[in-house]
Amino acid sequence: MSVSNWIPEIMYEETDDGISSNIPFIMVPKNEVMPKVVFIFESRETGEFEPNEEGDPVPIMEMDLHQYADMDTLKKGLDSESYDVVRKVLGLQPLQQAVIKGKKITNNIRKNLSSN
Repeated sequence: MSVSNWIPEIMYEETDDGISSNIPFIMVPKNEVMPKVVFIFESRETGEFEPNEEGDPVPIMEMDLHQYADMDTLKKGLDSESYDVVRKVLGLQPLQQAVIKGKKITNNIRKNLSSN
């Protein structure tokens, strides 16, 4: 694992029909690894204002720190029951149910592609 000052940058494709399907991505340099946890600030205007250096009103911002964990890291580090608890808390189905559902979707896509 690399020990550097590399800071991941969350990126978005500029078009809707790109390869990431509107899912943000991180370009990981060759000698780096994808972070196991990403820290992101949520920024919201409070509705209040304060003067800036020129005396003009600027919105007061509220900042809350969030942490997002790599699900693969959790899957490898937890027993299956604990992992399913995490999935449930996040609003996901237990892994085995999701795998079965995913296979059905894949099979339907294959059928549709072969019939065209």
